Amino acid sequence: MQNYKDKNIVIIGIGKTGMSCIKFFLRKNIIPKVLDEKTYINKELKKIPKNIEYYLGEINKKWILDANIIVVSPGINLKNPIFNLAEKLGIEIIGDIELFCRETKLSIIAITGSNGKSTVSTMLLNMLKKSKYRVTIGGNIGFPVLNIIEDNFDILILEISSFQLESTKKLKTKISIIINLSRDHMDRYNENIQEYSNIKNKIYNNAEICLFNLEDKLTYPNKNITSKKISFNSENADYYLKKHKNKLWIYNKNIKLFNVSRMKLKNLHNHINAMIAIAIVNILNIPIKKVEKELVNFKGLKHRFELICHKDGIKWINDSKATNIGSTKAAIKDLNTKSKIRILLGGDGKNTNFLELKKYLEHNSITIYCFGKDKNKIAKILPKKTKKYKNLKEAMRDIFIQVKSGDTVLLSPACASTDQFLNFKHRGNMFIKLVKNFYDKKNKII
Repeated sequence: MQNYKDKNIVIIGIGKTGMSCIKFFLRKNIIPKVLDEKTYINKELKKIPKNIEYYLGEINKKWILDANIIVVSPGINLKNPIFNLAEKLGIEIIGDIELFCRETKLSIIAITGSNGKSTVSTMLLNMLKKSKYRVTIGGNIGFPVLNIIEDNFDILILEISSFQLESTKKLKTKISIIINLSRDHMDRYNENIQEYSNIKNKIYNNAEICLFNLEDKLTYPNKNITSKKISFNSENADYYLKKHKNKLWIYNKNIKLFNVSRMKLKNLHNHINAMIAIAIVNILNIPIKKVEKELVNFKGLKHRFELICHKDGIKWINDSKATNIGSTKAAIKDLNTKSKIRILLGGDGKNTNFLELKKYLEHNSITIYCFGKDKNKIAKILPKKTKKYKNLKEAMRDIFIQVKSGDTVLLSPACASTDQFLNFKHRGNMFIKLVKNFYDKKNKII
């Protein structure tokens, strides 16, 4: 544990993460200062004790340069010149994950990647609970890690984003995994996917075991990593998918471990997610038979390729969690393009190159409905088969008029939601509400 006594500590960000950091220091009888670039008074602000100074609307440079330690929330861009100056002056810049790592004695399984983090984390949580481990989940999913009460658990499943990894130095894990990497957050990484990969690769530092995707070179551990390396997702890998008597199995070397054909989820990307969960369980020496029922019955996450309605011959799929093109590619590949697909794309593309979607969208059966901040950029991919709208509601009104039996309507935006929504859940719930209203009003468009 580190001693923070007599340190001048500044926390940047008054969201869930920021509040967890405030409580962390208060438990140690340390009074931090708090900054937020936003000016509005939100519900979190009202929870700040009256003896804590806060400053809103911009980064207070004097506070920053007078600090000993700056604790940043994940949304804070560390490329701001003021942070470069602070580091040159010897001021430490860390995040909540780093604070936690300096305190914890828990065994950590850390999971990152562009897509599939939450699904793999939840699959694994269910399986470890079934095996009687005292396990919890936190980080980029669930709740901030600083809210975890360590006495109640043995293992932490830590879902961690690239933003969180930027400010993490002493993460020590039992197993670290990068599931996959595709172009995401390019607004943060200046169109440099190698920089994005290098940040993600920090998850392997101080890991006992590195689990990486043999089909994705961006996930490979750097050459200076000396940890044990285990691969997945290729027949040349340690863990792979292979058919045996018309059933698809997860193998370790030449040993069949689990028949994924039994799973309720039938999509390939979910079978790969299951492979990762099985690999971790196998590495931990947990008998697969003991926990496989949790995987067989796993129904997936809300807002992740979620079939919300199949009525009048029309499928309505909510994949609002698809906030990058990698997720949207996976969703399209999982659909039967023999039927008519009406796909909803749009939001904040985070400087994504949408042309990477072209070969997935040019099939004759697909019609594109664009909305939100980057609708014009998306529409340039295939302008003749694309329609543009101000927002999701306007796009859905048109779809309700045009949709026919046999069609599939897919919300898989390939963009962040924060241009018009609070988050991807808000966007997905809006989609669900619009579909529900359509059928409740007996297909009457209002």
